[in-house]
Order: sequence, then C-alpha cells, then structure tokens
Amino acid sequence: MNVTRSLWIMAALATLGAAASYAQDDVPRLSSGRPDLNGTWYNGDGVLHVRPVRKGASLCIRGCEDEAEGPAPVRVPVERPSYKPEFLAKVRDLDDRQVVEDASLRCYPPGVPRIGPPDKLVHVPGQVVFLYNDITGSHFRTVPTDGRGHRTDFGASYLGDAVGRWEGDTLVVETAHFRDDTWLTDDGSFHTADLRVVERLWRQGEELHYQATAYDPAVLTEPWAKQERVATLTARELVPAPPCVEQDLDLIVDGSHHDNRR
Repeated sequence: MNVTRSLWIMAALATLGAAASYAQDDVPRLSSGRPDLNGTWYNGDGVLHVRPVRKGASLCIRGCEDEAEGPAPVRVPVERPSYKPEFLAKVRDLDDRQVVEDASLRCYPPGVPRIGPPDKLVHVPGQVVFLYNDITGSHFRTVPTDGRGHRTDFGASYLGDAVGRWEGDTLVVETAHFRDDTWLTDDGSFHTADLRVVERLWRQGEELHYQATAYDPAVLTEPWAKQERVATLTARELVPAPPCVEQDLDLIVDGSHHDNRR
C-alpha cells in the first residue's frame, strides 16, 4: 500500500472517529449517564381535529373550505392499522359515525399512541413524566424506569399504565391496561382492552425522536408501527390547555370528518 493511500485511510478513520465522538457528545446527559430528556418539545401546531364551518343552523366538517374564512385546514395523511377481515365493517361503521362514537370529540383523553409524543418531559432518576397540552385538555403520564413491572392495583384508563426501561440511549415505554373506547388514530381505528403499546424515544442534539407500535393481535393482522415523529427543544414553557369544549355535536348534520394530525 502506498504512503498516500495509507494517509488517506488514516485521515478517513480519524474523521469517522471524530464524527462518532461528536454524535455521542451531542447528547446532554444526567449525572447517571442517561440522556437528558428534560425540556419542552415542540412537535407541531396541535391537532386540527375539528374545525367546523357554520352553514345556516348546522355545522359543516368537510367539503366546506370554499365557504370558510381564512386558509383551509392542513391535510396530513394518517397511517392506518391493518384489521382482520371480520372487523373491517366495524371500522367503516365507526368511521361513518365518528362524530357520535369518537370519545375525544367529547373531551375524553385520546389514548395512546393517538395522543402522540409528549409536549414536555420531566426526567429525574427513576422516572420520566410525560406532559401533554392536547385539544382534550392537559394530561400526564408517569413512567417509572427503576425496573418495576405494571401495577396490579391499576384499573383500565384512557392513557393506560406505563413502565419504562433503557435500551442503550433509547427510552422504551410499554403501556397496557387501556379502556377499549379510545382509538388508535382517526377514522374508526378501534382496539380491544388487550392493547399493548411500545413507544421509543431518543435524543439527538436538540431533537427528540418518537416512534410507537401498537400490538392488538385479536383485531389487527400485524403490529401497527406509527411513522417516526421528531420534536424540537424549545425555550417556550408549557401552559395549561384551555378547557375542552364539545364541538356542538348535537347540531352537526354532516357526519363526515377530516384527518387529524396525530
């Protein structure tokens, strides 16, 4: 091997080593050595779940942008779980009757993973607290990371019972014990009480990466993995969510809907 090629290889290896070192040092850490997840994380402008337009004595939910004042809602494609054939009719029926059946439209917590990544994290030894500012109100989840299992005295709830563990620099959160009246996403994507959700969060510089997978083999043909979301650290402090107000559901005569941004 000639000298020039040897020097080039040594320089390339040094560059790769420096890049790896930079990536490692780019993650702030607690005294325990774990990545520091503390902070407020901006992951979007909220959920444009319902943005009705009044048409006379009724409200229009979709197909009425031309008559609305101001810009139309942003349409963001929503990933769909894959259901077993015998449950497709139920999904379509719930989809058609979303304004009646969707618990989040009546100000109940939207469930996991529908609620998406947290808006703020409080990270201390032994636990991480997830804080949310959602259209349904302010919510929190306490995630122990000290090795304990799921609680045995915990009844089913909208946001479930979470326990966490570390896989390298990734926080892995497993949640179970859900009520069965929340949805995985929009458009009738129901689940059973046996739903289990695994979320993964990791930090890269001032970005927080979030990915979630739902497991419900009784109704789904395969685990449903949501597309990765990326939130950005911000100096803006989290404020309490405004009171959730039902969207005049009794007056809605157009039973359609539009995609939500979760």
